[in-house]
Formats: sequence, structure tokens, C-alpha cells
Amino acid sequence: MSASATQTTYERLRASLLAGLYRPEEKLKISELGAAFSVSTGAIREALARLTAEGLVTALPQRGFRVAPVSIADLRDLTDMRIEVETKCLRRAIANGDLGWETAVVAAHHRLAATPIAADDGSFSPAWTLAHGDFHAALAQACGSTWMLRVRDLLSAHNERYLDLARKTDRGKRDAAREHRELMEATVARDTERAVSIMTAHLGKTRDTIEAALLAAAAMNEAR
Repeated sequence: MSASATQTTYERLRASLLAGLYRPEEKLKISELGAAFSVSTGAIREALARLTAEGLVTALPQRGFRVAPVSIADLRDLTDMRIEVETKCLRRAIANGDLGWETAVVAAHHRLAATPIAADDGSFSPAWTLAHGDFHAALAQACGSTWMLRVRDLLSAHNERYLDLARKTDRGKRDAAREHRELMEATVARDTERAVSIMTAHLGKTRDTIEAALLAAAAMNEAR
């Protein structure tokens, strides 16, 4: 089993988890995954071990692997940490970023704004999800801290698992395009306090929308 094959398996399985192709707490059977990805069970085990270390998968003795659960408590904790890290990255990026960084932010926003947000089933389109992630990454890129960017990327990855709930709950009522445009404009204008305020509100709105979806799902389950 080559290192490249193991890496590819990990990347494909990770992308599937973040896209919501496997639901929270769903059991991940190694033999079935091996057949689905056309790789050895060894490659699947290695990928699952790495994903467990990232917190995207849980491993239970004698019970195998499952997709990590989602919860309101986890969502709130995740969002609090994202606000803290994203705004710190943004402050440093605005202070340190050069013209090349500004250009990259504007280009990432243009791509995001030009990409249709919804897929046919009402979820976020894969192209929009990628453009959205790249835009937020571009905002932080000039922060000057490799470790801060690593933490930001990990928090962002965990947030992706919740994003589909946001789309299906707000039904287009939220003007995310305006939020992103205003965030870009404040950033390139070097208006730090306004940019941080917009980022904080933007992440908070996403949390509130997803929390409503989780509460609705819990109420529906209790009614059954």
C-alpha cells in the first residue's frame, strides 16, 4: 500500500464526511468503505485513524468507527472558538496584508459571488461550498501565523458538517451574499473594527440558523 494511495483514500473519505454523505453517528464499516473506494481495508483503517485524531470520526472499543455526532453544545462551542480565531486572524491579516493579499481576497469574493449557492436538492452546491471556504481562507491568509491558520482550518472543517443544516433551514431568507460582500469591502478598506464586527455577526447568524434546525429535528423525533 503506497503512501500516495493512503493519502488519497484519506482525502476522499474526509471530503465525503464534510459534504454530509455520511450522517452524524452513522456506523462506518471498514469492508463496505473499502469496496466503495476500491482500496484495501488497511487504507481505510489508516484514513479512519487520521480522521479520528481530527475529531471527525469516533472510535469505540469493540464497536468500530462512527461519524462524529453533532449537537447544540458542540455547535456553540465550535462557533465561539471560530469567532475568536477568525477575528484574530482577520485583525492580523488586515495589519500585515499587502496588495497581493487584497487582490486575492477580492478575487475569492468575486468567485464566490458568481457561483450558484444551491444544488438541485436544496443543499449547498459543492462548487459554492468550495468557493465559500476559499473566501474565508483568503481573508485569514496574511495573518502571519502558521499555527493560527492550522487551527482555523480545523475549526472550519468541523463547521462544514453543520452547513447543510443552515441552507435547509433558512430557505434563502438570509442574504449571505450581502454579508460576504460587506465583509470583503470592510477588509480591503482596512476598516478593522467593522470587518471584525461583520465577521462576528456572520458566524453568529450561521450558528443561530443551525441551532434552530437541530432543535426542530429534536422536537420531531420526540413527537414520533
